[in-house]
Amino acid sequence: MSATMLAVRKMKPDRGLELQEVPRPRIGAEDVLVYVEAASICGTDLHIWQWDAWSQRRIKPPLTLGHEFAGTIVEVGEKVRSAAVGDFVSAESHVTCGICYQCRTGQAHMCPQTQILGVDRDGAFAHYVAVPEKVIWQNNREKIPPQIATLQEPFGNAVFATMGQQVSGLSVAVMGCGPIGLFTIGICKALGAKAVYATDLNPFRMNLARTMGATQVFDPSKGGDVVKSIVGVNHGYGVDLVLEMSGAPSAINAAFRVVRNGGQVTLFGIPSKPVEIDVAEMMIFKNLTVRALNGRQIFDTWYKTRWLLEDRIVNLQPLITRTVKLSEVSEAVQELQGGEACKIVVLPNDGKPAPLPAVRRERTPDPNIEGRVVHR
Repeated sequence: MSATMLAVRKMKPDRGLELQEVPRPRIGAEDVLVYVEAASICGTDLHIWQWDAWSQRRIKPPLTLGHEFAGTIVEVGEKVRSAAVGDFVSAESHVTCGICYQCRTGQAHMCPQTQILGVDRDGAFAHYVAVPEKVIWQNNREKIPPQIATLQEPFGNAVFATMGQQVSGLSVAVMGCGPIGLFTIGICKALGAKAVYATDLNPFRMNLARTMGATQVFDPSKGGDVVKSIVGVNHGYGVDLVLEMSGAPSAINAAFRVVRNGGQVTLFGIPSKPVEIDVAEMMIFKNLTVRALNGRQIFDTWYKTRWLLEDRIVNLQPLITRTVKLSEVSEAVQELQGGEACKIVVLPNDGKPAPLPAVRRERTPDPNIEGRVVHR
């Protein structure tokens, strides 16, 4: 392996990204080095490219971006126990402390000490990425190819938001058809929702919503009251469940108006500023169940995600707009900003197979770790 590699980096506190030649990551005793076969561009990467207010508070250049990926392990640390060279893997991007209250009570996705790949530590828009073994997720290459495997992390967000309540037989409204909203539509249809109504302002995304199985799609900007429109096609009733995925104040208010009395609202979209809601009229007097969620459960959600994708219950292929090289990432980010793309997948190594050694260490069961393996 070369001692250097190419990586897409945030080099200075300003708009834009740069393609840099940097040293190949060195791994610690409990880390693995992954040859990145596919990495997908996220809204977070767009924020960092724009250098918006959030990025200015959070990001400390220089930094390699990218937190959604799939690839092959090419090197393991001496204390690695359950991963091996040649494994086809993805990773949970949230590297948690493991000892705080949240981590010790099954809520690691809320760990206050979390470090995120591509945000707080170098990520996967590169030939290689180094990650702790504890966040590695094993993939089945025969069932999930790299371009789909890289989507598991964001898809898991939609799985977490959607599968926290019953969906089968319900009428559902999905507010916002960005990638997470589109994932959500596919999940709701797969789980047997009676009807799925979607809202968005972007014609490209609205068409994808139909492809993913939306019963009807509404554009609030076309005049009229979208709430009345949804109630009208839903036989005169409010919907049973609303999944708010946009974070737009108008969509959040519409979510509470369109849900029926006694219904459920899940808030997942992140508003850019405080949103005013009539709590008494829109929540209390309607006897609503309201959930506010973020991220995924580590690793509970990943098992559900694996089932949905390996068994082809949800097909994500229509949401991959195109693939690009590392040198095209900045251009692709701007394409996402223009609203004419959904998920753009980066192929850092141009589809070439991982440089694996001719002879690998065998894996033998570790009697102290159920279902895991250790190198000998």
